[in-house]
Amino acid sequence: MNDMSALHSRTPAISPPLGELDIARIRADFPILRQQVHGKPLVYLDNAASVQKPKAVIDAISECYTGYYANIHRGVHLLSERSTAAYEGAREKVRAFLNAASVQEIIFTRSTTESINLVASSFGGRVVKAGDEIVITGMEHHSNIVPWQLLCERTGAALKVVPFTDAGELMLEEYERLLDSGRVKLVAFVHLSNALGTLNPAKQMIGLAHARGIPVLVDGAQSVPHLAVDVQELDCEFYAFSAHKIYGPSGAGVLYGKKALLEAMPPYQGGGDMISLVTFEKTEYAELPNKFEAGTPNIAGVIGLGAALDWLNAIGLDRVAAYEHALLEYATARVNEIPGLKIMGTAHNKAALIAFTLQGIHPHDIGTILDREGVAVRAGHHCAQPVMQHYGVPATARASFAVYNTRDEVDVLVAALWKVKEMFEL
Repeated sequence: MNDMSALHSRTPAISPPLGELDIARIRADFPILRQQVHGKPLVYLDNAASVQKPKAVIDAISECYTGYYANIHRGVHLLSERSTAAYEGAREKVRAFLNAASVQEIIFTRSTTESINLVASSFGGRVVKAGDEIVITGMEHHSNIVPWQLLCERTGAALKVVPFTDAGELMLEEYERLLDSGRVKLVAFVHLSNALGTLNPAKQMIGLAHARGIPVLVDGAQSVPHLAVDVQELDCEFYAFSAHKIYGPSGAGVLYGKKALLEAMPPYQGGGDMISLVTFEKTEYAELPNKFEAGTPNIAGVIGLGAALDWLNAIGLDRVAAYEHALLEYATARVNEIPGLKIMGTAHNKAALIAFTLQGIHPHDIGTILDREGVAVRAGHHCAQPVMQHYGVPATARASFAVYNTRDEVDVLVAALWKVKEMFEL
C-alpha cells in the first residue's frame, strides 16, 4: 500500500457515503466568500497560507465568548467547568482525528511553528549533542529549518539536508545514505510541501529511519486539510499542525507526541497550569498533557479547532481528497494552456496546489494584477527560500485550493493570467 492509499484507508467516523459533494452548500458555510474584491467576486486561492472559516467555527468561538468563557482547569464555578469541558472535548476530537492512542499525547500550542520549536528545545535539547546530526529535507518550510539550526548552534550538531529533483520529489537514496552515518539523532520532514504541493512518502521515510533507531517528527501543517492522517499507522514520534490551515482559527496548534517520549522530555515553558506543586526549593510538574501547556491557552481558538474538525469530518476527508484531486487535475491542464507558464513541482503524488512562474513577469506583479481581477493568490518565497534557490528563482506565484473552490474559479484564474500576459506583451 502506498503512502496516499494508506492515509486514506481510515474513514472519519461520521463521514457520509461517498458521492458528489454539494459545493454550493459548502460554499454557503463561508460568509467571507460572498464578497467582492475590486468589484469582482472573490476567488480565494491562498488556502495554503491560511484557509477560510466556516460559520460553524465562527459560531463556536462566538458562543464561547458570549455564553460560557472563563479560564480553564482552575475554577469550580459553572463557567470555568463549561469552558474546561469544551476545551478538553476539543482535545479528544484532535485525538480521534489523528487516531492517537491517548489524549495525553495531544499538546495544544500556538501553531505548527511552536510545536516544532517545543520538540527542538525539549526533546532536542535532551538528546542532541556535539557531533550528532539532524536530517531534514530541501523542501522544508522555514519553521522546520530554523529551529534545528538554532539547536545545532547550541549543541554543536550538524544539519543534513535531503535533496530533491526538479520534479519536486525527494531523493530517497540520498536520504538513506544520510541515515547511515550513525550520527543521526532525529529526522524532521514536511508531509506535504507548501511550496511545491509534493506529498512525501511519510510512512516509507519513517520506516527507513526506524530501521536505524532514529525518531521522526513530521510537519503536517499542509497535509491535515487534504488527507486523513493516522499517527499510529505512520508510527511517527511527533506530528505537528496548525488550526488555521484546517478551517480553524489562527493562534492554535497541535503537537502529537508518543507518550513515553513526552513523559521523558522536560517542560518547554514554565508557569501556571504545568505544575502540580511549587515551592521555592523545587517544582513538581503536572502530568501530560498539562506539563507542556504553561499559562492561559487560546481557549476559544482550541474550541474553534474542535468545531472545524467536526465540520470537516461531516464532509469526509476521503471525499475532500477526491474532489480536490479532480480540481487539481483540471487546474493543471488549464494553466498549462498558457505559453511561458512553468509549474514548479510536478511530483506524481501531489495535493491541490500549483506554484508557477510566467516568463518575464515577476510573481509579485502577477499577484497584484490577479488581485485586481478578484483572484487572491500568494506571491513570494512561501517561507521556503531554499526551494526557490533550487529552481534559481526569487519567488513563485501560488494558487492553492480548498474544498470550497470550483472549476469556475479556476477558469477565472486562467482568464486573469491571460490578462497578465497581455499587459506585459504590449
